[in-house]
Amino acid sequence: MKWIKIDEDSYGTILTSWCICAVLIFLAARFIPIIWISIPLCAIMVVFMVFITWFFRVPNRIAPFTENDRLVTSVADGKVVIVEKVYEKEYLKKECIQISVYMDFFDVHCNFWPITGTVTYYKYHPGKYILAFHEKASELNEHSSSCLKNSYGEIFFKQIAGTFARRIVCYSEPGKVEYRGDQCGVIKFGSRIDLFVPLEAEIKVKVGDKVRAVESVLAVLPDKLSERSDTGGLGD
Repeated sequence: MKWIKIDEDSYGTILTSWCICAVLIFLAARFIPIIWISIPLCAIMVVFMVFITWFFRVPNRIAPFTENDRLVTSVADGKVVIVEKVYEKEYLKKECIQISVYMDFFDVHCNFWPITGTVTYYKYHPGKYILAFHEKASELNEHSSSCLKNSYGEIFFKQIAGTFARRIVCYSEPGKVEYRGDQCGVIKFGSRIDLFVPLEAEIKVKVGDKVRAVESVLAVLPDKLSERSDTGGLGD
């Protein structure tokens, strides 16, 4: 039997939830003498304890095979809510294609590196907790920003808190090499990922698509090696 892996940074949240549920179960069993009320209440608490543990699972995913690092895979499970050209003003400071993935309560909330590359930037931004799918959530909500760079380009992404997501865990360390498909953090409860790719990238998703972290390809970076070879010639 294969055990489900639980995110280590979520042990405290799980334990706190279990303790609260245990107290509520005790109070219901001790002070509510009506069985048809106390038993369903206790059952609800038990179900919630199981759900909160399952919620912080770390899935075993296999990244698509590739001979280079051009593939950009999804950072998170969820639904694509934005695919548009924008000006990324925090770090890249240029026009990019923004791909946003919204996570609901039933999606895996662990996040994974979208490419193999070196971390070139990280910054934590305190902020508000408006609904994650709101257009201004990317700027106004609490979020962490990270950027990875390899020989094919830079990928900038934000882990954005939502109304119920009050803690973001990010493993970014500038200068460290990370690998596509490895865990890069976790956002607790409903939230969103904004990912920015170069304008030249080939976009593989559209608004409304359901994607899976690690396995779903969001974009393919331009083959700069091929572009350079195309400009060359055999001579006059």
